[in-house]
Amino acid sequence: MTHVSVRRGLLYVSVAATAWGTGGAAGALLYRAGGLGPVAVSFWRFAAGAAMLLLAAGLFGLGGTRSAESPTIRRTRSSRPRLGGGLTGVRFGAALGRILVTGVAMAVYQTAYFAAIAGSGLAVATVVTIGATPVLVAAGGRLLLGERLGAAGLGAVTIALTGLAMLTLDDGSAAFSAAGIGWALLSAAGYAGVTLLNRASSGEPYRTAMGGFVVGGLCLLPVALAQGLLPSGDPLASWAIIAFLGTVPTALAYGLFFTGLAAVRATTASVISLVEPVGAALLGVLLLGERLTVAAACGGVLLLGAVALLAAGERGGRNGTT
Repeated sequence: MTHVSVRRGLLYVSVAATAWGTGGAAGALLYRAGGLGPVAVSFWRFAAGAAMLLLAAGLFGLGGTRSAESPTIRRTRSSRPRLGGGLTGVRFGAALGRILVTGVAMAVYQTAYFAAIAGSGLAVATVVTIGATPVLVAAGGRLLLGERLGAAGLGAVTIALTGLAMLTLDDGSAAFSAAGIGWALLSAAGYAGVTLLNRASSGEPYRTAMGGFVVGGLCLLPVALAQGLLPSGDPLASWAIIAFLGTVPTALAYGLFFTGLAAVRATTASVISLVEPVGAALLGVLLLGERLTVAAACGGVLLLGAVALLAAGERGGRNGTT
């Protein structure tokens, strides 16, 4: 896989988080234009994302590994004994397993998030799901990857979670339920698992993303069929939104996120991903006529400041691994 610098990795993850922030608005527009249920929207998101990455692979060569290797490395690789293809088989099996786990985890955390919204409402589901993710990733990164957060990193995570709560729960409309919180935590665990798995691996990110979309889409297909798979409203608007949903917050975002994980620690990437609700809030104001309170605006500023602090620490090498 092509080497990615820390600076570029931070950029990729930041762009991915910003792109994810457009997914909620696109999904809301698709609900209105196409009359689709949430699982059906997720299915079309994965299906369109896989199609877009397949198209990009044909046009730009994304997903190939030969271009990332120098001629010398390829000659050295070709001169090694094959040993009956055993090593190649092990690598293929590991890549296939990573794709299967990634796809299933994507389907789980998408579905669990919608169940959390049904149980506790959008605000609580968002805070618990997105807020618990960096905590789970930090714990998993320390235990499984040897990543050390440090005092500065811990402070940045705390500030970011405070800002997230201010941004999302400012209207006081929180509705807690044990089932809703449980689904939100399951969603966070699925997302954290995807982050840690792809941080630990050295596989090709776009191929992993495309395979994950296919597996996740197949997992969601039965429920999507039961809800109603095809849009029932304006077909032109519905398919245009599906194309956007598959391109920007799915194919582009996940491809860049998995690529950025090659250079950025898992915890840093998960905290940077917290800017997603900031972008979603701004789009809600600009496109959907929603209002942003002073507390929510302060929470957004606090969150962005914490993300910038953690990113600066990553570039400066203050939060290394053990």
